[in-house]
Amino acid sequence: MNNFNNHKTYNRVYKEGEMTLGLHIPLENFRFDSPIMKKQVELSQMAENYGFTALWLRDVILEDPNFGDPAVGQIYDMMIYLTYLASQTKEIGLGTAAAVLPLRHPLRLAKEIATIDQLFPERLLLGVSSGDRLADFDGLNISHPNRGKAFVEAFEFLNKVLYEDFPIIKSSNGIISGANLVPKPTKHIPTFITGYAQQDMEWFAKNGDGWMYYPRHPHDQEETIKRWREMVTIHHPGVFKPFSQPMHLDLSDDPNEMPKPIRLGFRLGRNYLIQLLNIYKEAGVNHLFFALFDSIRPADEVIQELGEEVIPHFPANKL
Repeated sequence: MNNFNNHKTYNRVYKEGEMTLGLHIPLENFRFDSPIMKKQVELSQMAENYGFTALWLRDVILEDPNFGDPAVGQIYDMMIYLTYLASQTKEIGLGTAAAVLPLRHPLRLAKEIATIDQLFPERLLLGVSSGDRLADFDGLNISHPNRGKAFVEAFEFLNKVLYEDFPIIKSSNGIISGANLVPKPTKHIPTFITGYAQQDMEWFAKNGDGWMYYPRHPHDQEETIKRWREMVTIHHPGVFKPFSQPMHLDLSDDPNEMPKPIRLGFRLGRNYLIQLLNIYKEAGVNHLFFALFDSIRPADEVIQELGEEVIPHFPANKL
């Protein structure tokens, strides 16, 4: 298994028994409209200064009104925009939530992420998934029903070409013999399975460096994390593999407003938010990142309040 003891971003974000906080790009309350992507650099820098540990981006190609949300991610291509934000910040982690492996050729993706890691060492956190947006699959003429098999093949190809010198690869994605990817990453890039990726829990407990799953009630999440960590122990005894999750947040300007469920999260005041986050921490969540998409208040106000009042309870891990 990979040892991330010397990976700066991984260790700022992840520590056994602890929980840090991040944010979902775009930093904007667009609700069911398309985001306008204004002030993202300034807000990302603000988040970094307050001590948020990571920013997360989505891998979406086409606008699809039938999907049930704006389904455009951050409008811009995930890897290009991630690189842009990395160039405008200093240490905050940049994460993919998640790179859809069946839709990205693993050799191209390997070139991209190795380049990003060389230009911005130890900043990248790589979430990978099998994808769920049918329009993107159809647009690229890639089988949606076969995405589970395609995910595994791409995952194996990606890891061989990234971390082996002159690998021998014979795959449905291509053949490599007597050739080598350059550049190589500076260090192993933490790679997290997102959702189930059409696999069973044993597969991603065995193969991923961590797991990222969708927001659920803390009790349900705790039971799921417990089962997953038991599976990790079977395949990698003594190894810590972190758990991450997003959460939609509509932060009330009343710090004592009681929690009310919203789409994939909660509307509540900050005092109850701190209590809720401690419950998630006890459930085994190591990193939780807020999506402000459904927020009523402007993103800069919410980030400021979170930074001043909530982040001190869940600071970045000390290196």
